[in-house]
Amino acid sequence: MLDFQVGYYLTYVTLSLAVTVWVGRTLSKNGLTFLVENFQGKEPLARSVNHLLLVGFYLVNIGFVSLALRFGARPRDMVEAIEFLSTKIGLVIVVLGFMHFFNMFSLMRFRRSSMFRLIEGRPAADASLAPAAGPAA
Repeated sequence: MLDFQVGYYLTYVTLSLAVTVWVGRTLSKNGLTFLVENFQGKEPLARSVNHLLLVGFYLVNIGFVSLALRFGARPRDMVEAIEFLSTKIGLVIVVLGFMHFFNMFSLMRFRRSSMFRLIEGRPAADASLAPAAGPAA
């Protein structure tokens, strides 16, 4: 019984980490073009942001996989093992998808932010620095 449960946990960790690494590499490789475009051709900046996103992606997802290991009832037979494995890996995949959409949403918001205009080389519009309007003549 003990060997069966250890095998279940090892399968969960192995499959979850394999999916996490595959998704992370795929998003990083294919997302670089998007980031270069998003940062208006500033490839060093895009590569740096891409790497930071990948590291954050791995940290969050590997942490989630590790924490989720303990949740749920322990399977007693092969049918329960397949059901619990499917549920846990499905949850990991859903979290990966949410993280991807969160990152895309964040990048789109950043593109419209005043910080992006500073990177772009345009001054950010700041009402506190605008000259005060005088009385109308």
